[in-house]
Amino acid sequence: MLEDGALLDVIRLLVGITILSYASYTDIKTRRASNMLWVIMGVIGAILLVVQYFTIGFENPYYLLFIPIMIALMFALFQLRLIFGGADAKALMALAILVPLKPEILQLPLFEGSAISMPGSWIVFSNSILLFLFIPLSLLVFNLLKGNIEFPYCVLGYKMSIKKAKQTFVWPLEKIKDGKRKFSYMPKEFDVDEELLAFEKHGIKEIWVTPKIPFMIPLLAGFIATFILGDILSHILQSFM
Repeated sequence: MLEDGALLDVIRLLVGITILSYASYTDIKTRRASNMLWVIMGVIGAILLVVQYFTIGFENPYYLLFIPIMIALMFALFQLRLIFGGADAKALMALAILVPLKPEILQLPLFEGSAISMPGSWIVFSNSILLFLFIPLSLLVFNLLKGNIEFPYCVLGYKMSIKKAKQTFVWPLEKIKDGKRKFSYMPKEFDVDEELLAFEKHGIKEIWVTPKIPFMIPLLAGFIATFILGDILSHILQSFM
């Protein structure tokens, strides 16, 4: 039988998975996620906080101060272009309301918390960043199997025909400069078509590209990992201490 606190966290888990899954789907298809999703998430999160206040209360209410702190931090990171996109920043702001504290459901999360427990939304964010870092390793394995080993391209992307690159969400990892192929990491959006055209003019049919992977996907994975595993970064740091 779930206690009231665990039941509320189950609701938070289901709401987060549902909204982030749908946002990931639309992000993959159109590279957009509706603002209404984050409004719904924030409203449900606020309702759950009110319910928790009038039922079981908060063991440490001072942790609720992290809600405006996290919202301000994500806004600042977005303005400084240190976070991936507007939808990602809004999702993390909504998560600050939905998961202000580290969730606990029965024997989960599996990893014990550190002496200083971080807010739930920060754990989601840090877990998402760590999972995002596995992408280069996956690309390396993929290119090893294909026999395409050329650094740094093989840890950042894969080879693709110019024709397919025009129809897919990718950035060229190469550019033509002074008649020669040069390394280029994520050109400006408006330069992509121009650079692909330049390759065609030089008779080049295949180039290295990097996928435009929506951060919403690792954010969904990081959210689920927060409920199942806990604070992965803190667990790794404690293992070395």
